[in-house]
Amino acid sequence: MRTIHTDEIIKNISEMCIEANLHLSKDITNAIVRSKSKEESSLGCQILSQLEENMEIAAADQIPICQDTGMAVVFLDAGQDIHIDGIAIEDAVNEGIRRGYQDGYLRKSVVGDPIFRENTKDNTPGIIHYRIVPGDRLDITVAPKGFGSENMSRIYMLKPADGIEGVKAAIINTVNEAGPNECPPMVVGVGIGGDFEKCAILAKQALTRDIDTHSEIPYVRELEKEMLEEINALGIGPGGLGGTTTALGVNINTYPTHIAGLPVAVNICCHVARHVKRSI
Repeated sequence: MRTIHTDEIIKNISEMCIEANLHLSKDITNAIVRSKSKEESSLGCQILSQLEENMEIAAADQIPICQDTGMAVVFLDAGQDIHIDGIAIEDAVNEGIRRGYQDGYLRKSVVGDPIFRENTKDNTPGIIHYRIVPGDRLDITVAPKGFGSENMSRIYMLKPADGIEGVKAAIINTVNEAGPNECPPMVVGVGIGGDFEKCAILAKQALTRDIDTHSEIPYVRELEKEMLEEINALGIGPGGLGGTTTALGVNINTYPTHIAGLPVAVNICCHVARHVKRSI
């Protein structure tokens, strides 16, 4: 039995919140650079160059890539052979978020009640997902999520008869309706299966996968490639001002479901697709 003190969890999550907001992962930065050579719109190329410059300035000056520094989404995969010592793990995660957003001078965007909407002033609480897995490690993913793109996301409770074509239509309709509002080029996370809440979690988690890594399931891998092509053919383009780079990647996760259902969640993320992973 391996012991991990919550002080270590607090420290790592604090650092990860800052890192995620100042530095995009290599798969996203590389995709933006690659897109410039493929983009058919001159204005689109100019916008992609500005996005690249913005990332460079953020890293050099240690300032956030985007003014919306997001609501902190945290995935914890806890090995069943570890013991967490110290304070409650949920309190530790939120303390890490609190310190990260305060020490990093990141915008605090969380309100304590969805109706009365008083700012909590420290960006807590975060959205925390726990999973017990084999082993003696604690794998942490921190993915701050802005709400311009989050507001464009959708859940569809399709019928089994809708099949794969219904899934495709749900994805394309969501992107089309979002238009320029989610600050394209976007990353699209899709969850298929499970139930109402499971498909949404699948979609959210899909956004944390490297966009250069496709699903191991053959039909899902082909669907990811097909949807990326179709989304980029919509012509929404960088900044929503037209072009052939509407999405940088489409990541799809699946899960078994009920015989009477076909749940589909489409989680849209702007080009600032922030995610940092560590194992302690």
